Amino acid sequence: MSIHLTPGKLAGLRAVSDRRGVIAALAMDQRGLLKNMLARELGVSEPPARLMSEFKQLVARTLTKEASAILLDIEYGLEATKLINGKGLLLAYEHAGYSPDKPERLPSLFEGWSALRIKEAGANAIKILVYYTPFEKEWVNDRKKAWLERIGAECKSVDIPFFLEFLGYDVHGDGETSLEYARKKPEIVLKSMEEFTKPRYGADVLKIEVPIQMAHVEGTRAFKGHKLHTRAEAMELIRAEAALTDKPIIYLSAGVSSQVFLETLELATESGVHFNGVLAGRATWQDGVPIYAKKGAGALEEWLNTTGLENVKNINKVLQSARPWQEAPSMQV
Repeated sequence: MSIHLTPGKLAGLRAVSDRRGVIAALAMDQRGLLKNMLARELGVSEPPARLMSEFKQLVARTLTKEASAILLDIEYGLEATKLINGKGLLLAYEHAGYSPDKPERLPSLFEGWSALRIKEAGANAIKILVYYTPFEKEWVNDRKKAWLERIGAECKSVDIPFFLEFLGYDVHGDGETSLEYARKKPEIVLKSMEEFTKPRYGADVLKIEVPIQMAHVEGTRAFKGHKLHTRAEAMELIRAEAALTDKPIIYLSAGVSSQVFLETLELATESGVHFNGVLAGRATWQDGVPIYAKKGAGALEEWLNTTGLENVKNINKVLQSARPWQEAPSMQV
């Protein structure tokens, strides 16, 4: 369904894109995950907030040199928003993570903020993450759907683009790294895509994971020996996912290494999918965490200016095959 973009949404999408209209963005909105990574390297239970903020500032100041935009968080990332080299800014609206004593992974918003306040803080777009699986209890999914409907309406009311990210999870006790979850992942991802592309949620861009675990795709460099899909089957699943929406789609890196993420993007390109960019997170900066923890800010900055920037440049090379978001069927500019 084609929509006419309002001035605010149009301006926001242009601000986070490169000159071609491709969203070549970084994700640095991690909170609980980054805390755990730093705590492990430092040998502490929880790192100081100043280290969380400084790490994000260093990443933002350096890696945005080669990106079209960066995604940051309200809690630790506001100082970093001032150091993004004139590039686009997305801010995460959701509260980080979920309570471990609540297996349903119910979402919540960051207290004291609204879509209007996020826009006033300089954001060109708002990002929301929801954990979702069709195998979850009906009342849980109904609550998540209503939550997203309200956010979509809020973004529409203040005329700012809404980037919707949905991540699958396991409800059967096997865990997301298990072989059993990898078997279920295609169904989880495709049914989630089918749901959240609906107009009722008001998403302008879908931030998606591929419907396969690359480690189980025979014929890839990431293959670990237990085949669930051939290369051809994996590409067919990637095509099936993209065919479920007419909205712009951008791929997330899902915590994999830079090499695996690059191969994932190459596979999507080979499949012929018209994707519109990336929001690349850990694949670009995660190897800098132990350097920062052990050797400090100067060493991290040196790593970011070499290996970190090289990671981003390698992604940008693959993005030469990405298509402008304006070409997505839902967009009418």
